Amino acid sequence: MATTTIRVDTDTHARLVELSDAAGASLIDTVRDAVEALRRQRFARRVTAEIAELRSDPEAWASYLAEAERTSVTDGLG
Repeated sequence: MATTTIRVDTDTHARLVELSDAAGASLIDTVRDAVEALRRQRFARRVTAEIAELRSDPEAWASYLAEAERTSVTDGLG
């Protein structure tokens, strides 16, 4: 895998090293995990905001729920 260099302040670097040491992981794995966690966090915030906006419109929310019911797939356990 190709790599590149990024610049971070010394405090951030120290925290990354601490996290890496605590997990027994390499610094690059810790950075990769941090990036993925941030990506997921931002995605979740975006979805939460979109759902809140949808719920603020009773007609749109009812339409969403009706469509979800029509397209739901059972897990086959019930």
